Amino acid sequence: MQNKLREYARLLVQVGMNIQKGQRMVISSPVECAYFARMCAEEAYAAGCKEVVMNWHDDAMARLKYLYADDEIFDSVPEWRSHFFNDYATDGAAYLAISASDPENFKGVDHKKLVRAQQASGKALKEFDRLQMCSGFPWCIASIPIPSWATMVFPEASEQEAMEQLWDAIFKAVRISGDGTAVEKWQEHLATLHTRMEKLNELNFKSLHYTNSLGTDLTVELPEGHIWEAGNDVTLSGQEYIANIPTEELFTSPLKTGVNGVVYSALPLSHDGTIIDKFYFVVKDGKIVEAHAEQGEEALKGAITVDEGASYFGEVALVPYDSPISNQKILFYNTLFDENAACHIAFGEAYPCLKGGQQMSKDELKERGLNDSITHVDFMVGTKDLSIVGTTHDGKEIPVFVDGNFAI
Repeated sequence: MQNKLREYARLLVQVGMNIQKGQRMVISSPVECAYFARMCAEEAYAAGCKEVVMNWHDDAMARLKYLYADDEIFDSVPEWRSHFFNDYATDGAAYLAISASDPENFKGVDHKKLVRAQQASGKALKEFDRLQMCSGFPWCIASIPIPSWATMVFPEASEQEAMEQLWDAIFKAVRISGDGTAVEKWQEHLATLHTRMEKLNELNFKSLHYTNSLGTDLTVELPEGHIWEAGNDVTLSGQEYIANIPTEELFTSPLKTGVNGVVYSALPLSHDGTIIDKFYFVVKDGKIVEAHAEQGEEALKGAITVDEGASYFGEVALVPYDSPISNQKILFYNTLFDENAACHIAFGEAYPCLKGGQQMSKDELKERGLNDSITHVDFMVGTKDLSIVGTTHDGKEIPVFVDGNFAI
């Protein structure tokens, strides 16, 4: 276990963020994951990191805040917190987020408070968010188990057994075996993703048409000059990094006003401490005009009204149904894993997936048809029978997905 933990920490630091000598690293971590955060810090210092800075958070304290804190505090962000994120981002610090939380931590909380707090944060951390979306600094999101999450994933197991099972599932997903071969495995995986990415970029589709037996019938128009991206990315300064570990996706940005039809969720969504399940959107000219859910509808409607751009789409991502994460047949209740088990779409902010997009300003990206928002929420749409047909600019229709898997 210690060998696997050390190999995992080394993978995140050396490959996920590709930390450079003299570079700072910020770690955002739950207090329950302190032991692993310290291990990542040790690996960072061994790689020549200038300083490791911690940003701790705690589910229990967050829940108490939303239940009992003065109402006025949800409309502002302390100046020190704004400087913390924006200044380190401007400095080019590497950012590691350890994503582990109770999927139902905010059950029963007033969702209007969550929306207000997100709106305030979006304004205060605008520079951080801008730089993150355009690869202004290297960042990586990864996860390790905590008891409240593990017992949600494996409800029939004891807490200890659930933790062990979730560790096993995570290690499989991130290609950790404890024998020191993780970096080599990731290089091979990225090469496979890039081969498919190049094919998609060569085809240069005008639109994609999604259909499945759930009722999804959605046409997604892609902007002129769009590009598909996969796996690793490169910062504006030329530093390679992997934003998500694990990652199985190829993704691009849709034309903001070019999405039409109906799209159904394929898996539950854990968002802001609430489970949203069996939901669908009706979309017209890019805008979500109807949102319905059998569970968590209030939270869903709150999520798409954070700002004007929250009701439009910012990402379409392709993930084969037959993938290492999907084949585990586990519902993780954590978007980092669930989005890499199925094709997904995100409402909210668009990644600058255009030729030269990283160097474009917000206004330039909007002029090219990309969505702007302070939120970005992925939800899963991939199923075993998902069909995606791409239409080229000369009208040729090409199967991209057949029966849930790549056909190209």
